[in-house]
Amino acid sequence: MKSHSIACAAFVAIATSVPAIAAPVTDCPLRDAPFSTSTPLIDILLSPVARETLEREAEISFENAPPQFLGTSAPTFAAILTLRELAGFTGQSPDKFAKAAAALESIEVTNADRIARCARYDDKKPEFELPEGKPAFLLFEKIIGFKDVPSVDAARGALIEIAERNDWTIVSSDHGGAISPEILARFDAVIWNNISGDVLTLSQRQALRDYVEGGGGFVALHGSGGDPVYFWDWYADTLIGARFAGHPRDPQFQDARIVLEDASHPAAADLPDEWVMNDEWYSFRTNPRDGGARIIARLDESSYDPSAGFGDALRMGDDHPIAWSRIIGKGRSFYSAIGHRPETYSHPFYNSMIEDALAWAAALDEPDCGD
Repeated sequence: MKSHSIACAAFVAIATSVPAIAAPVTDCPLRDAPFSTSTPLIDILLSPVARETLEREAEISFENAPPQFLGTSAPTFAAILTLRELAGFTGQSPDKFAKAAAALESIEVTNADRIARCARYDDKKPEFELPEGKPAFLLFEKIIGFKDVPSVDAARGALIEIAERNDWTIVSSDHGGAISPEILARFDAVIWNNISGDVLTLSQRQALRDYVEGGGGFVALHGSGGDPVYFWDWYADTLIGARFAGHPRDPQFQDARIVLEDASHPAAADLPDEWVMNDEWYSFRTNPRDGGARIIARLDESSYDPSAGFGDALRMGDDHPIAWSRIIGKGRSFYSAIGHRPETYSHPFYNSMIEDALAWAAALDEPDCGD
């Protein structure tokens, strides 16, 4: 596999972050939003009044819900669901859902609700020691929704190895405060490692958007595009470019044929025309191609069974993208839906795709060493 080292890169350093003390967060996105059926489930569960009102006036039962859906401490599925998804899983009748909407409208958002809603966000700014004159990547790992530790750990290990063999710097943080203008300005690209849940405050959202649109790179893996519900439209529809529909459930992991669509893309430089992998295969409600994405690889749906799954209808037909890129302003974004099973990150073809995608997103084909 070729190296992506450039002339101004001399050595690699894996740094760790030490968060500075920060004040409580007050600019969380849904702090003042009225209760509704679109409210994150966690915020309903955190409000005794909201939960009791639903049980009393709408006869909504939480007893039949899977226990993992009802957690109120992050990470929890409740952060990536609303009552609509819960109703689907528990078989609540449509009339109960209508009653729930009316009941929630009558509930006042209190200061205690605002504090509880903001508690899962943070503004702790890490302190990084970065060597000068070499490509630098920020590995972001704040997860408040579904956290699959084996896949997160495997991805991190693979990314560190990729950085080591290319003389890149990679540092990690699980604090939202890392997504600030002054910190992002020090990195060539940001990596979203299976991020699930709404993890950024309003100011952090703006910092990430400004960073990417201003020329920063963004690479997102698997679960970063796999939440049933998103509460930030720009992230789902522009930065990722598609919304998750679901994945097969029986069986969850299957062999599938991946077809290389764009061999000219830099992220495909070391890939064959096709290969087979075993993983959890995502489907999307819309095709990212329709939003202007450049499709790098797609799934051959005839090679696996997407008929019985978790979520909405899974069949996308002959055009089922699985990895793609986008140009957003002056920045470059790459997303791959591959990567639930830890073994995928050591697969030579997928590992190569990630490596080449990192170099592309960070624009290492356009080195600027200060000459």
